[in-house]
Amino acid sequence: MDPRQRSKGGAHDETPIGTANGFFMLFLALLLLAIGGFMLANSLIGGMRWGGFALSILILIAAVFLLAGLYTLQPNEAAILQLFGAYRGTSRVPGLRATNPFYTRKRISLRARNLNGDRLKVNDKSGNPIEIAAVVVWHVDDTAKATFDVDDYENFVQVQSEAAVRHLASAFAYDADDGAADKREPTLLESADIVARALERELQARLEQAGVVVEEARLTHLAYAPEIAQVMLRRQQAEAIIAARQKIVHGAVSMVEMALRELSAKQVVALDDERKAAMVSNLMTVLCADSEVQPVINTGTLYT
Repeated sequence: MDPRQRSKGGAHDETPIGTANGFFMLFLALLLLAIGGFMLANSLIGGMRWGGFALSILILIAAVFLLAGLYTLQPNEAAILQLFGAYRGTSRVPGLRATNPFYTRKRISLRARNLNGDRLKVNDKSGNPIEIAAVVVWHVDDTAKATFDVDDYENFVQVQSEAAVRHLASAFAYDADDGAADKREPTLLESADIVARALERELQARLEQAGVVVEEARLTHLAYAPEIAQVMLRRQQAEAIIAARQKIVHGAVSMVEMALRELSAKQVVALDDERKAAMVSNLMTVLCADSEVQPVINTGTLYT
């Protein structure tokens, strides 16, 4: 077995390989072409000289082989070098390089890429249908794994990213009111950073096989599915109204308590329990009413 292959699952690890300076090899090849051409011309002029002819042909063939071994790499680009199908190594040195002319060279980009996922319709942890989408920033880290351990690493990233987003949606509730036992439990709507980190870990575990590193992953779309969106909107509006009413009533009770305490402390008026109940009723009506309250003047007493 090739030492560059791991025994587990036949996976490959990237192996650096040395290459020569391409400009030097280019100069040498051009020099050999000039020498070979000059010798070939001399061997053909003034009668055939087979020794010089054969040597010139060998020199020209050597120059062609040197030229065939030249290749260029851009920054953040790598070349997979193979000899008759066997992996020999990966070159990451940019510029004009030279290697064995029998090596086949496959370029692979190491630049960061964006995967803007499609909107997926899935069920959250509570079973509610939601729409969710994510963007993933990734790059190839291990060129050997990306080339030999998966059939198409770009398609692999896309499929596994979709699977990770679906799994993530089923692991979190949409919001804290979706039946979660613990209201402090992270949710898709309120815990964006926690969800993003969970998505990154999920993606990295899935894409490790392809030699891909996930730089960032975040949700770009999150909403209830259309068939329940209106119902959930009404529920959220009702919850908002109830929360507002709770604050209003709490404030009104505090104000009524303060008013009764101030009247009693300053001895403005002596109130028995029945008059206190009437005052509390009137004050609560004024403070909690949705519309403006019309005053009613009582010209009698509570007892007549």
